[in-house]
Amino acid sequence: MIFIFHFLFIFHHKNTLLFESQAYTAHLFYTPILFLNINKALNTAMLELLTFAIEHKIITTLVIITTLLLLRVLVLKIIRGDHNFISEKQRQWMSRTKNGFAILIIITIFGIWNSEIKEFALSLTAIAMAVVIASKEMILCITGSIHRASSSSFTIGDWIEVGDLRGEVIEHTMLSTKIQEIDIAHNRYDYTGKTLTLPNSMFFSHTIKNMNFMKRYVYHNFTIVGPKERNLFSYHDELISNINDYSEEFIEVARRYNSVIERHAGVDLPGAEPHIHIGTNCTGESVMHITIFCPTEQAAELEQHITSDFMRLVYGP
Repeated sequence: MIFIFHFLFIFHHKNTLLFESQAYTAHLFYTPILFLNINKALNTAMLELLTFAIEHKIITTLVIITTLLLLRVLVLKIIRGDHNFISEKQRQWMSRTKNGFAILIIITIFGIWNSEIKEFALSLTAIAMAVVIASKEMILCITGSIHRASSSSFTIGDWIEVGDLRGEVIEHTMLSTKIQEIDIAHNRYDYTGKTLTLPNSMFFSHTIKNMNFMKRYVYHNFTIVGPKERNLFSYHDELISNINDYSEEFIEVARRYNSVIERHAGVDLPGAEPHIHIGTNCTGESVMHITIFCPTEQAAELEQHITSDFMRLVYGP
């Protein structure tokens, strides 16, 4: 009896192993076929999608450009964050992002419409002169942008003067440059709140002055007119002494900054000490020209203090 049960157990176990072996063999045989079918289906789908994209270029172009513009908006929002004011570094990255996505869009259009653009270019030969004349200003703007980049005239955050326009560069593109206007003409060095857009073609017709060193320290010049009957030389030493007192807190930093500018520019600047020049104007009045090297944000305040001292010396308290 025990022998019979042992025989039946071995027979059953052998059949189970045989069945599992056959199932595993079938699994090994059908798995590559399954993967081949999936791969073939994916290739077919990709081919159909590519064919659709080639046959419907307008839809493809619109989808890709829309996607790039949405990505551009998203990246700009990430760069700006929740800050109320945009820092100089953020402006630089925002400008790079805008220019980068503009280049991507141009490359996309040329890539999709390559054959049509070639045919159009061949047919454009007859009207090339008309196109050049019509797009003269745009060509000058693009060339002006290349001139700015190659000469390193300025970058975002610099103070520049182009013609009679002065301000801090906040953005530059292939066609234009945006600046925040600064009231330098009246020796105030304050933002006026106006944003100016300069076409890059102006860089060929006007001199570009980079005044970036004035963001921290400035040679502040102003003039005080005195009465004809007074000898202004008698007030010279006391005014110099007062100016030195006002400059005591920043004079050492001013000297170091002045030395840095001299080394960078390779010229001999007047120095950080105050200068007073006395002369007369066309009406015979005595005129005192004062030059101080001081922090930009303190220039207007120091001018008021010095003018007040002059008035007190000449006209009394």
